[in-house]
Amino acid sequence: MKIIVDMMGGDNAPLAVLEGAAAAVKEYGVQLIGVGDEALVRKTAADNNIPLDGIELVNCTEVIEMCDEPARAIRTKKDSSIVVGLNLLKEGRGDAFVSAGSTGALHVGASLIVRTLRGIKRPALATMVPAKNKAYLLLDCGANVECRPEMLAAFAVMGSCYVNKVEGRTSPSVALANNGAEESKGDTLRRETYQKLKEAGEAGHLNFTGNIEAKEAMLGECDVIVADGYSGNIMLKSIEGTGKLLSIKLKEMLLHSTGTKLAALLLKGQLGDFKKMLDANEVGGTALLGISKPVVKAHGSASEVGICNAVRQAMEVARSGIIDDIAQNIDKMRIEQKAE
Repeated sequence: MKIIVDMMGGDNAPLAVLEGAAAAVKEYGVQLIGVGDEALVRKTAADNNIPLDGIELVNCTEVIEMCDEPARAIRTKKDSSIVVGLNLLKEGRGDAFVSAGSTGALHVGASLIVRTLRGIKRPALATMVPAKNKAYLLLDCGANVECRPEMLAAFAVMGSCYVNKVEGRTSPSVALANNGAEESKGDTLRRETYQKLKEAGEAGHLNFTGNIEAKEAMLGECDVIVADGYSGNIMLKSIEGTGKLLSIKLKEMLLHSTGTKLAALLLKGQLGDFKKMLDANEVGGTALLGISKPVVKAHGSASEVGICNAVRQAMEVARSGIIDDIAQNIDKMRIEQKAE
């Protein structure tokens, strides 16, 4: 398997990307194509004693910045690492593409270059989020995309396929993020989406369980949560912030005295598991569902661990057959998308 990696994407590029890429080669035996400023990548590797074994470099002269307008950047920065990487994926040079760069640019670029599956208007951002007893899938359309009920209903079908194929859960439960559990809750988008999901459930296309409030999300009450881009992004960032706060406060508490330090020593293994569960880098990245080939968005502030796990996730998506499964379920989505 060969994974294409954007060496210039993210807050910590290219060093963290290089470290994560080298770790993925060593741990998973995967072959990588690194796209970016080759001279800078080689210098960074040499300065930090990072091996480039198993990593083929493709030179690019441009970088799409976080502040760039996504659609314009994709059109004008043809030699950027995101555009070149997506074109390599389109041409079949690799099995998946990973980038920690601009979410908007990756979303637009994947749709225009690699293309969505026939019958799907927009891809969904799919993020596995830790919960009490299992991870759940949070689906949204990106913070700058206007959502419609038909779009979110299609996301629900794709998310159900993903959890079934990648996570191995039969008949995964699907819920709609809302400000209350009652059917009448929420604004027009939420109420109309609820009806679409209810109809899909009654038709046997989904295991729809109703609305879910954010406070219930981390309790593992469902397998898939559907949200619009704005509320989904806030929900995800809030969970990440809560995880960081808990880690900081737990550390302060356990280092407070000799007694608490002894308790920390006795709980070392469990505390490590707890910290790992709340670390966004352990998730790896966000898969773009509905694209005709695997594309994974790593966290913008991803460390080398995050990049390595994003490569692992890309490998899992490529092997899962999820794209074929979504393509086979297009007819179910068209029922919800007939108004498009």
